[in-house]
Amino acid sequence: MKDILELARIQIGLITAFILLKLIRPSVLQSNSPEWMKITLLSAPNFFEAVIGILILTGIGLYFNLKVPTDKWRIKRNLLYIMALVVGGIYVITQELKIHNFGGNNVFDKNDVIFSVIGLVVGFLIVIIKKPQIYPNTKDEII
Repeated sequence: MKDILELARIQIGLITAFILLKLIRPSVLQSNSPEWMKITLLSAPNFFEAVIGILILTGIGLYFNLKVPTDKWRIKRNLLYIMALVVGGIYVITQELKIHNFGGNNVFDKNDVIFSVIGLVVGFLIVIIKKPQIYPNTKDEII
């Protein structure tokens, strides 16, 4: 469970950064800031959504994998990481393309798609680097 808690700490840091960007966004948008800064502030939520989504899906997948009674039915960790990326990618990209509206009132913007893809890559890299896992009750077995 400590690996899932580490993913949760990363998510809390990302949520904190998201809130700070939300707080400064109105003043930056009204100022004479460079256009790239305005684009970044407007598209940053898509980045955060993608990274946090990958981390949440990975944690959920690891937890459910732990609950599978036999090794035969468990999903290998690397495949689970890829599945989290695919499911997260489908969600954020279809949301940006307005195929569904689960995340709120979306407006299509190519920069949002770019930031979503960057967020998916960053989230996947975090998972690949951290290699989160859950240890079952027996200490010698790793999922």
